[in-house]
Amino acid sequence: MKILSVNVGLPREVTWQGKLVTTGIFKEPVKGPVIMRTLNLGGDGQADLTVHGGVSKAVYAYPSEHYAFWRAELPGMDLPWGMFGENFTTEGLLEEAVYIGDRFQIGETEIMITEPRMPCYKLGLKFGRADIIKRFLASRRTGFYFAVVREGMVSAGNSLKFIGREQQEISVADITRLYAFEKGDVKGMRRAIGVEALPESWKGYFRHQLEKQ
Repeated sequence: MKILSVNVGLPREVTWQGKLVTTGIFKEPVKGPVIMRTLNLGGDGQADLTVHGGVSKAVYAYPSEHYAFWRAELPGMDLPWGMFGENFTTEGLLEEAVYIGDRFQIGETEIMITEPRMPCYKLGLKFGRADIIKRFLASRRTGFYFAVVREGMVSAGNSLKFIGREQQEISVADITRLYAFEKGDVKGMRRAIGVEALPESWKGYFRHQLEKQ
């Protein structure tokens, strides 16, 4: 398991569907080490902090393995590392096999998986096509967020060393499944609420869904 590319970018203004939008989704690969802090990587930023960033969304990772799928889905489109707005383009980590609360060491740093990425309209802006939002979610190839447990330097080529697991019942893929595909899975939602590392926003969402059952 390793990081193939570290990608950062500061928010910029762009025009989308006739409106001026500020977004941090444009990330570019960087060479050399980058400082990873509790809220983000050095040289990186998020535009709308009400839905992006924060302690539980400090670093966004996207599996490099998914790029082949998207190249087949979107023939002729250039898809460089960082295209999905990810900070880490990873190898060896997939949504079905990583669990909420899993911890990894990168050199002197430590990170913890917190939640999947849910697409917003800015993904459509990045790709220049609104249909990518539904296609992204339907593919279940969401990538995942990390919280930074211990700060330090990271760079492309670093290994991701698995060092601990809180539980093995709720994976990243399970959260996406419960949110978008199997909203009637009461047992699954109850298990998810019991996962300590799952952000409170997700627990509140699942509690609300259970109240409606």
